Amino acid sequence: MKTEILGIRFDNLTRQEAAQQGAALLAENKFHYVVTPNPEFILACEKDPDFRDILNRADLVLPDGIGVVYSAKILGTPLKERVPGIEFASDMLSCLNDMGGRLYLLGAKPGVAQQAGQHILDRFPNIVLCGTRDGYFRDEEDVLLQVAAARPDLLFVCLGAPKQEKWMARWGAHTGARLAIGLGGCLDVFAGNVERAPDAWQKLGLEWAYRLKKEPKRIGRMARLPLVLVKAAGQRLRGRQRGGEE
Repeated sequence: MKTEILGIRFDNLTRQEAAQQGAALLAENKFHYVVTPNPEFILACEKDPDFRDILNRADLVLPDGIGVVYSAKILGTPLKERVPGIEFASDMLSCLNDMGGRLYLLGAKPGVAQQAGQHILDRFPNIVLCGTRDGYFRDEEDVLLQVAAARPDLLFVCLGAPKQEKWMARWGAHTGARLAIGLGGCLDVFAGNVERAPDAWQKLGLEWAYRLKKEPKRIGRMARLPLVLVKAAGQRLRGRQRGGEE
């Protein structure tokens, strides 16, 4: 079931339900891609309709960002829960481990994907790490050929939004992968270079605040996020006004 939040149609799923659907996609012998929009995605889509279309065409659209969940509540269409991309990725790695499948890691700074891959293999020893490539490239077709030659089942695309989503939409079906996931900075987390917020912060919906505490330079980006809540409130108010007029 889809729930539209400011132009993006999210799948209204729990983490467990998302993992079940992801496992089903990974089992199919054809290409699928998953996106994990946060409030920054919503704001970016206002100026980039193609980006919005790519998000809405994805096989799964998961709410990665407490601002999305709060916006859904404001609009009167609450989502079951936040489904962070890093957690969905971990669930897919577990599925891949069970099937002894092949993983390719694309993105981040030079060396990070290899480091992340080693940590992943430590946790999921049945996975075959079939290739890695950093995100610093200009020739997209050359990267496509490298990924396709590795024959992955699961592909993590960590190039930052909207580049990663546009890359998946354009080239994903040619990679031979069954499932690609746009995951932003998740390779740094898997590599151990970035620490996730403690569980207590996550449960309170304050993972963004913990990240800001660790990386104060993100203040410029974070300052724009309340705009999403304002836009949601405005849309809800306009809806009530139209209802009153009718």
